Amino acid sequence: MGEKHYRWEARIMVRILILVEGQTEETFVRDILFPYFLSRDKILIPKIVTTKRLKTGYQFKGGISRYSKIKNDLLRLINDTDARAITTFLDFYGLPDDFPGKSSIPRGNCFTRVIHLQNEFQKDIGNHRFIPFLSLHEFEAYLFTSPSHIADAFPGSDVEMQLEAIAHSNVSPEQINEGPDTHPSARIERLIPQYRKTLHGPIFAKRIGLQAIQTKCNHFKTWIDILEAL
Repeated sequence: MGEKHYRWEARIMVRILILVEGQTEETFVRDILFPYFLSRDKILIPKIVTTKRLKTGYQFKGGISRYSKIKNDLLRLINDTDARAITTFLDFYGLPDDFPGKSSIPRGNCFTRVIHLQNEFQKDIGNHRFIPFLSLHEFEAYLFTSPSHIADAFPGSDVEMQLEAIAHSNVSPEQINEGPDTHPSARIERLIPQYRKTLHGPIFAKRIGLQAIQTKCNHFKTWIDILEAL
């Protein structure tokens, strides 16, 4: 009777730390990006931006008023030498005025402007493991990939046609602009007052699916492709 031979395959898991803007983005990473990348031998770990630290050690998280809050958190994450990469998932809309490159942002389409900010962001952090990503123009833009998924959650609201009109007025959901009354979440909230970002946003995104979002949101897809290639 021959011996049984067992072959063990060591899987090397790549750790990627993601500094996210708030709870909505944290949930999106945990529920949608994490399982996608786990099947590709990568572990994505979200960290919410710390907005305030007390002497007692308590931390307030979410919301960004100054660039220094972002930079301080990123430098802490970079100190984790076990992480293959450190990246961000922050909204282009509402960035603080002292954000790198904001004072010299060029004219042109949103893609030209966001790439400019990401490049200046990378220069300011100055670490080869840092991969900056700014979401155009905010998380809710991805929901306009499939407006029917938003409308279906609020039966009787009769807003699907209006949401579709917003989506079709742009080549990509990422181009829905950053005006104070016209950024993606403002448009949804105006049509559906009961919409709650942290509750509904990740649920809708999961129903829409990562592949569909990537199909219509090329800036987002480029980021996913970069992380996959690590």
